[in-house]
Amino acid sequence: MRIKRGVTASKRRKNLLQHAKGFKWRRKSNFRAAKEALLHAWSYSYRDRRNKKRDRRVLWQTKVNAASRANGVAYSRLINNLNKANIELDRKSLAYLAENKPQVFNHIVEITK
Repeated sequence: MRIKRGVTASKRRKNLLQHAKGFKWRRKSNFRAAKEALLHAWSYSYRDRRNKKRDRRVLWQTKVNAASRANGVAYSRLINNLNKANIELDRKSLAYLAENKPQVFNHIVEITK
């Protein structure tokens, strides 16, 4: 008996086109164009999930550096002093304190001096 794959193939295409929903022009409705667009989109999203972490860390370092320089200490000296004082605060929490709770951040800088 012959097996026809029409249902399977159309289901596969429909699923892929649903992933391409929101793309512009032919890439949202044409299977070949959508498949290629999704290959690129998925590879970029994989790459940028990692780059997002890198970008966030740079932002935190910039915020901490600006706040620490306002207290007369460079970023590298502050991090070094924190390590020497066994204060285990990561850059994310330091950036939050520097931005939203400057009095607490100033107190931390004073402790490390």
